Amino acid sequence: MSNLDYKQQQAYAANAGANASPSALGGYGYGYGGYGGYGGYAQQQPYASQPTAYTSALTAAQAAQTSMPPAVPSGSFVTPAGGTVTLPATEESYVENILRLNRGKMATFYMTYENNREWNAKIFKGVIEAAGRDHIIISDPSTGMRFLLLMLNLDYVTFNEPINYEYPFQGQTVTQSTPVGG
Repeated sequence: MSNLDYKQQQAYAANAGANASPSALGGYGYGYGGYGGYGGYAQQQPYASQPTAYTSALTAAQAAQTSMPPAVPSGSFVTPAGGTVTLPATEESYVENILRLNRGKMATFYMTYENNREWNAKIFKGVIEAAGRDHIIISDPSTGMRFLLLMLNLDYVTFNEPINYEYPFQGQTVTQSTPVGG
């Protein structure tokens, strides 16, 4: 919250004396001694006096944290020894991925908006432009209007043509041409 780091605050407080206000140290607000004092009495700041056990421990802890933790790839975790472990890719098939595979295709999106008296359910038709974890972007080719739809409201999607669909399963990619059964 302060514009000054800990060492700068310590140095400033030592030079300013016991009545240094938090606002004078780069904090927010009027402070205890900044705008006529607090109730007419000056308040002492704990860091303006002798260092306490807390401030000494805090300084030691800050010094120990000067090195940055290792960069960890998404889906990985850090071991207690400091190494990283990457798990094998999980088998995932999400609506957003299916919609991305079908970019450029016309689709009909059936959406529900709870607690909306004007339109509880709404249907959008358009060409899929993009899809993310929480949203879909479609465009209406007749008007050029673009819509940003939230996945939260999505019930289902229909297509008037075959859809592209593939997902990893047991180390292989399943597509429309993968034989059914076993």
